[in-house]
Amino acid sequence: MNNTPNQYAEDILTGRRVQCLYRVSTDQQVTYSANKEADIPMQRKACHRFAEQMGWQIVFEDQEDGVSGHKVRAEKRDKIQLIKERVRKKHFDILLVFMFDRIGRIADETPFVVEWFVKNGIRVWSTQEGEQRFECHTDKLINYIRFWQADGESEKTSIRTATSMGQLVEEGFYTGGVCPYGYSLVKQGRKNKRGQDVSDLVINPEEAEIVKLIFQKYVVEKLGPQSITTFLFEQGIKNRVGKNWHHSSINGMISNITYIGILRSKNSYSPVLEHLVIIDKDIFAKAQEIKKSRKKGEHNSYVQAFNISRNALLSGKVYCGHCGSKLTLTTSGKYTSLSKQNEKNKKRTRYTCYGKNRRQTDCGGQTGYTMHILDGIVDKMLQEIFSCLGTIPKKELLQGKIDLRLKEKQAIVKYKEQEYFKITKELEALKQEIVKAIQGESVFKPELLSQIIQEREESLVPIKEEYERAKRELEGDAINNLTIVQDYDEIISYTQIYKEAPFETKKTIIASLIERIDVYRGYEIKIKFALSLEQFLGEGVDFRQNKNSAV
Repeated sequence: MNNTPNQYAEDILTGRRVQCLYRVSTDQQVTYSANKEADIPMQRKACHRFAEQMGWQIVFEDQEDGVSGHKVRAEKRDKIQLIKERVRKKHFDILLVFMFDRIGRIADETPFVVEWFVKNGIRVWSTQEGEQRFECHTDKLINYIRFWQADGESEKTSIRTATSMGQLVEEGFYTGGVCPYGYSLVKQGRKNKRGQDVSDLVINPEEAEIVKLIFQKYVVEKLGPQSITTFLFEQGIKNRVGKNWHHSSINGMISNITYIGILRSKNSYSPVLEHLVIIDKDIFAKAQEIKKSRKKGEHNSYVQAFNISRNALLSGKVYCGHCGSKLTLTTSGKYTSLSKQNEKNKKRTRYTCYGKNRRQTDCGGQTGYTMHILDGIVDKMLQEIFSCLGTIPKKELLQGKIDLRLKEKQAIVKYKEQEYFKITKELEALKQEIVKAIQGESVFKPELLSQIIQEREESLVPIKEEYERAKRELEGDAINNLTIVQDYDEIISYTQIYKEAPFETKKTIIASLIERIDVYRGYEIKIKFALSLEQFLGEGVDFRQNKNSAV
């Protein structure tokens, strides 16, 4: 730093005022690094030594702690913006860094950031690579290649890190991040490759009870995330930091597979870790089905609020087959039951077509259908369908189908991955060939190589999209398949209890298995079952029936 006003004035005239920039990608590198040349203290020492050798005076020093030069763009880096402002005010003459990649590692941005400094009268120096000039077209190309290589190294590091994290997760180890609600981080003697103690997840008993309560409200009581937050507020239950719950937090918890004992890192999953299980896998699977249905806006048994009459078996599920309007329950005048003369003043309950009653549709169907007749037809039909369910595949066969489908998806992802990385490697080789061409060591001209690179980069875009889509589909299948065995158990239990079940239990089973019932003249009905039942019934089953026909 300058000691006197006269010396500072001399530095201005001679262009020796230096701005130093130091950066590390992770907070741990601030105090420790396996590569000592990468941490802040060593960067600062190297820059001070270099400035002293060059006869320069350091007037500003800025450091970025835990800022990725590969992921964070310049406009979001406060130090870069501060240094640019000093350039505009002509507060320094030289930007000095340990290595140029400290300025950034983004191939389509950092070269132009460096060029911006030079165009604004700032000399850009690295203690290891010298000065970056822009005196000819080759200088620009070399500048670009340097940061393209740095960008590539960052991508390789990212891939190595992701692979390493994935392997740790597959071995059942927690790899960091925000500790999910319901767990605590505890050091249990495990160390990382640097010999440092690392933490593992353990169940937090108090928080785990709240997690179970949230899933109970969501799955059993059919409350949505907003209603659950309201309930927690009314009960005085706060989140981990003592604040009221937010519905987005509840929504995230519902999808967190950690609660069934599975750790995840991108596309890598651990086996089920029993010591981390808070929520039963069947409850979790049903929660995913509810969430999926709500997202799509489907009116199935898990998301629709039923206005079930005390004595109606099908309320909320029946529609007019002619106009599509919902059939609503109504009661009409007093009558005397012919079978029970002592039941006086009993009202007649019917399902009536809302559209026809309100004259909102041109309906050619009946105005109404007697409740006990329609309920009886559906009740009989369900009993007969359940008797056909002896042909349901065994659980082992179902699991075999699940495994086969997952293997097919995994094979597709593997193929797309190989295709994507093949072209990526070709691009890397072509870009290296450009360097040779500039140095006169290649038989190809730089212009030709640039054209080929552009074509390959354009062809890579759709391949990358297909690869990403295949990974998303595989991930979706991994979650959805959790529901298949659970559906099997649930449906089999229904077949065993439905015939002798009390009225309220039958209503619950119908709410779970039937999506809608369309009713036509003469009490002809058509039932659309939930997918969970149709996938086990298979083909060849006619879901139509009337008062005089069988299934």
